[in-house]
Amino acid sequence: MHIFSIIFPLIFVVLCGFICSRSAFLSESHVAGLSKFTFYISVPAFLFLNMSNANLQSSVSLNGFLSFYIPVLLTFVFALTIDRFCLSKKSSYERHSVFALGSSYSNTVLVGLPIIIAALGEQMIGIVFMIITFHSTLLFTLTFFISAKGSRKAFSWPEFAKNMLLNPVVLSISSGIIFNLSGITLIASLNSGLTLLGQPALPCALFVLGANLAFYKVSENWQAALIASLVKLFLLPSLVLIMGKLVFELDSELLKILVLLSASPLGVNAYLIACQIKQHQATLASTVVISTVLSVISFTFWLSVLL
Repeated sequence: MHIFSIIFPLIFVVLCGFICSRSAFLSESHVAGLSKFTFYISVPAFLFLNMSNANLQSSVSLNGFLSFYIPVLLTFVFALTIDRFCLSKKSSYERHSVFALGSSYSNTVLVGLPIIIAALGEQMIGIVFMIITFHSTLLFTLTFFISAKGSRKAFSWPEFAKNMLLNPVVLSISSGIIFNLSGITLIASLNSGLTLLGQPALPCALFVLGANLAFYKVSENWQAALIASLVKLFLLPSLVLIMGKLVFELDSELLKILVLLSASPLGVNAYLIACQIKQHQATLASTVVISTVLSVISFTFWLSVLL
C-alpha cells in the first residue's frame, strides 16, 4: 500500500497531462509554452534554491559517483554492442552510439527527482543534483564522440560545450553550488519569489511529460525500442544495485537514490540528440513512450526491492 501511495499521485499527474494533450484541450503550442516555463523558469528556480541550501559535504561521494556512472558506461557499451551485432543491418558508429544513448540515458529531472522525493524525502537531495549535473554532459559527449568517428561532417565541440554549459539545469545547479560555497545569502524577498517559482516545478514537470507523450508514437521498430527500454529499466538499475552494494558498500539511503535515478525511463533529450545525428529517431521516440509506460511496473518493482 505504501508503494501505491508513492506511485499513484505521480502517475495521476502524468495521465492528466496526457489526457489534456491527447483530447486537444491543450494544443501543441500550449504544451510548448508550459514546457518552456517548466524547464527554463520553474525547475531552474527549484534546483538553484535547493542546491544553494544543500549540505555539500553529504552531496559529494566518489563511491556514489562510481556506483552510478560505471554501470551507466557498461550499459552504454552493452547496448552499442547489441545494436552493432543484432539490430542494425548496416554498421554505423553514429547509429550504434544513438541506440546506446537510448538504453542508458535517464529522465532524472522529470521522473527520477519526483520519485525520489516522494519515496525518500529531500534529506539527500544534494547528491541527486550532483548526479544530474554530469549525467547529460557525460552521455551526450560520449555519443557525439563515437558518432564523430563514422561521420564526415565536422562537429563543433566548442558549440556543444557552450550549449551544455548554458543548459538551464546545469546552469542553475552550478549557480547554486557557487552561492552555497561563497556563503552568499539571498535577500528574503528574492528568496520568497524564487520559492514561489520553484514550487510548481515537479508537478509541472510530470504534467509536461504526460502532455508531450501524446505527440510521440510507437513506430514499426518497436522491438528495438522494447529492448532499449528493458535494458534501461532493469539491467542498468541491477548493475547500479550490485555495484553500490557489493563493490562500494554504500549506505542504504544513497544506494536507494542511485538505483531509483538509474531506473528512470528514457529522457526526451536523447530523442533530440537522435534527430540531430539523424539515426534511430523512430526507435528513440518509441523508447521514450514504452519506457515511460513500463516505468510504472519497473518503479513498483524497484521500490518493493529497496523499501
